[in-house]
Amino acid sequence: MRIGIVGNGLAGVMAAKALRELDPAVEVELFARERHHYYPRPNLIEFLSGVLPREKVFAFPEEWYERLGLTVRLGSAVETIAPETLEVRAKDGRAARFDALFLCDGASAGVPPIPGIERRGVFTLRTLDDAQSILDYLPGHAEAAVIGGGLLGLEIARALNLRGARVKVVEFFDRLLPRQLDPEGADLLKSWMERMGLQFRLAASVEEVLGAGEASGLRFKGGEEIAASLIIVAAGVNPSLELARAAGLETGKGVVVNDRLQTSHPKIFAAGDNISHRGRQYGIIPAAFAQARIAAANALGQAQVYEGTMPYNLLKIGGLFVASSGRIYPLEAGDEALRKLDRERSIYKKIVLQDGRLAGAVWMGTRKGAAEITAAVAGRRDVRRFGEAILEDDFDYGLLQ
Repeated sequence: MRIGIVGNGLAGVMAAKALRELDPAVEVELFARERHHYYPRPNLIEFLSGVLPREKVFAFPEEWYERLGLTVRLGSAVETIAPETLEVRAKDGRAARFDALFLCDGASAGVPPIPGIERRGVFTLRTLDDAQSILDYLPGHAEAAVIGGGLLGLEIARALNLRGARVKVVEFFDRLLPRQLDPEGADLLKSWMERMGLQFRLAASVEEVLGAGEASGLRFKGGEEIAASLIIVAAGVNPSLELARAAGLETGKGVVVNDRLQTSHPKIFAAGDNISHRGRQYGIIPAAFAQARIAAANALGQAQVYEGTMPYNLLKIGGLFVASSGRIYPLEAGDEALRKLDRERSIYKKIVLQDGRLAGAVWMGTRKGAAEITAAVAGRRDVRRFGEAILEDDFDYGLLQ
């Protein structure tokens, strides 16, 4: 059996690995848009900050692919897919037919339609080449602005800060990490990062990138301006849908897949940032792992069902531990929230309960209990007997297992 995989990101490489583990005889060929082997995207931040050398960015040495018998076509972006023959044709002229295909071509950086966004000195960070371009431009452009106060924007800001840049973070919403944190948690994070020298403009709408040829600053709605000769846009991602649409596959906000990770064509599977499962897009590492493994099993006839992935984040931002899982707000009848804030120690704990069962949590400033709480949210554990004691430093989190 021959299986072709479009994309060598996390989902594509994990699907290839799973296929090899499940069937040593299956032939696997990956088509990579980039000229580089797979690297975990978080490693780009470590590389940008100077913590990780370029050669350590990659997940596996080249021998790993050879040992597993995986054929990887680097710099061979797929141009078309023929669903009737399962043939892929790459821009470099490479063409091949397969018994099954995987669409794992991820997403691209979102770029809002801001006048002047095309100026020299404006970057996104999605690939290793993007990171290298930012580093090449940084000397002489230490006045930086990051558009976006989500996870990626904050990580970029911290990385540039470590490189000696003076960084302002601009966020459209009135708080940082609006998808992961409530106002109390976001305010604690903001205070923590301000102590590192980062500056923030919240509830700010960028109307123009200033400059003549090269970027020189930003203008906000209302007329206020700030100087910035290096600007990074961290405004989300757009799922890659071009190939799927051209092949006549069903798409919505992502490539539509069923519970077996099949697209509307039964021999074309999809996994990762480009898919929509039960009307939902994930864009998180745990989901890509699970989808890749389940898609691989189904492609080999080993029926498995993908039930979805509980959204959770275990992060360390500027040295501050941040975890969030499930719902971070009470939204439904029977919901309640319990909180404990220790601003002096930069610790914040919050749980959301639905009829006494854990539906979500925010955990900041301490790792103690974070893993147990996250697992308990996933398991919808009934914790009403513990009351607010569950937020205390001396609580025995082994009781949640």
